[in-house]
Amino acid sequence: MSKGTKYILVSLPASISESSNPDDALTALRSTVTSDLGTTHKFPIPSFNIGTLDALVQQADDLAKLDSACEGVVNKVGESLRGILEGNEERLQQQKTINEKPVEQYLRTFQWNKVKYRADKSIADLIESLQKEIQGIDNDVKAKFNQYNQVKTNLAASQRRQTGNLATKSLTSIVKPQSLIQDSEYLDTHLIAVPNPNVKEFYKSYETVADMVVPRSANQIASDDEFTLFSVVTFKKTSADFVHKVREKRWTPRDFKYKEGGDKEERQEVEKLDKDAQKLWGEALRLGRTGYSDSAMIWIHVLALRVFVETVLRYGLPLDFITGLVQTTAKAAKRVKTNLDAQYSYLGGNAFGRDSKGRIKKDDQATSNDMQTAGHLGEQEYTAYVYYEFEIV
Repeated sequence: MSKGTKYILVSLPASISESSNPDDALTALRSTVTSDLGTTHKFPIPSFNIGTLDALVQQADDLAKLDSACEGVVNKVGESLRGILEGNEERLQQQKTINEKPVEQYLRTFQWNKVKYRADKSIADLIESLQKEIQGIDNDVKAKFNQYNQVKTNLAASQRRQTGNLATKSLTSIVKPQSLIQDSEYLDTHLIAVPNPNVKEFYKSYETVADMVVPRSANQIASDDEFTLFSVVTFKKTSADFVHKVREKRWTPRDFKYKEGGDKEERQEVEKLDKDAQKLWGEALRLGRTGYSDSAMIWIHVLALRVFVETVLRYGLPLDFITGLVQTTAKAAKRVKTNLDAQYSYLGGNAFGRDSKGRIKKDDQATSNDMQTAGHLGEQEYTAYVYYEFEIV
């Protein structure tokens, strides 16, 4: 999938060729979209069961919303894959396939999946089925990636507790039971991480920081490049005030309770989280790859169905049309549109005359607004022919 590739779906009546033959009509489209602007491929769409005109207008509106929803899911899954692959674009593109084919190949050789989406079903049933599928994919992928990200966050937090400085890291492997007064009715042992430049001040002032600090109880337990860890003994009834005053001094009180075997438990927790993260990474990658493939496949089917419905609304019955997929670039797409407008604006009849720049003439704007209000144009500008641009990134 090349970066900057843009696709355009164009549906035109077969009568654009003198013979009204579909193959000749496709040739006419290719002569309009010249090879320097892009490559035009046949995009076969089956005939579906057509209901009433009112139903078709409502279905066109539903498909416009579903089109947008599908695009959103495809993009979200793609971003999730980018995150799990840490932005490695080469590996990311390897994961972005549709039915095990590169995206460009799948689009060039598109065939409606008649087994999964039977053409003899009503359009309403097909829309409902596609909606359920895309929502299910969105939910499943989101849940798995959230699960992976949560474990990854927990692992990072556990690793930081093992590798940080004395103000933040776990103290289970540093503080021995003999450094603490435990199970005393009257005394508490506080652990204080003091910035190394402040150690001298700490020795001078810790006894008077609060009332009832046991004199000469400060004991250095450990030090690193940033902090020195001390234990200090106070009476229980002044413990809260002592901790408050310690924070005011910009020393860091450490909440710690000794537990036999705590060091081993922490190491085991990190090992378990690491294994869980690796396992979930693989599961998320597989589900992301499948989710991308399935959601992109659904999106293309939604676009195909949208083209069909709009074609019926635009050209009427009997159905006699061709659909082409133009593979181009964002820059060339504007010229493709200009060429199509110049060649096929007559399909809009007198009601949709265009100026020299291909824009609807001012007098015709109200009619265009009426078409948009009818529901089957959505947000896009009206064209005299069926035209949809999209990108798969």
